[in-house]
Amino acid sequence: MSLSDGSGGSWTLLTGHGHVLVEIASNPEARIRDIAAAAGITERTVQAIVADLEAAGYITRARIGRRTRYTVNPDSLFRHSAQRGQRVGPFLDLLTSADDGTAPRSDDERG
Repeated sequence: MSLSDGSGGSWTLLTGHGHVLVEIASNPEARIRDIAAAAGITERTVQAIVADLEAAGYITRARIGRRTRYTVNPDSLFRHSAQRGQRVGPFLDLLTSADDGTAPRSDDERG
């Protein structure tokens, strides 16, 4: 979903890859169609993004019966040089904690 920026254009802060990764972190058992609906993109695009995220080591997926369960690797590093050395785990904690009403965990609480 994109919002108007007030000048007639529209944009979102996260890319499709970011939206998909946040959705997977929020719900590791989400179906492709659920992720697509939440991210506002097509199922085909989600499938391609999931493949990208898996190839880059951000997620792993395991088949459990007829469902797929995703596991996010929180130690994966951001790909852009502006965030060089920063792990995605704290970022995902921040965004996923907003969904459940809890405060983000500190590094001490993460273990």
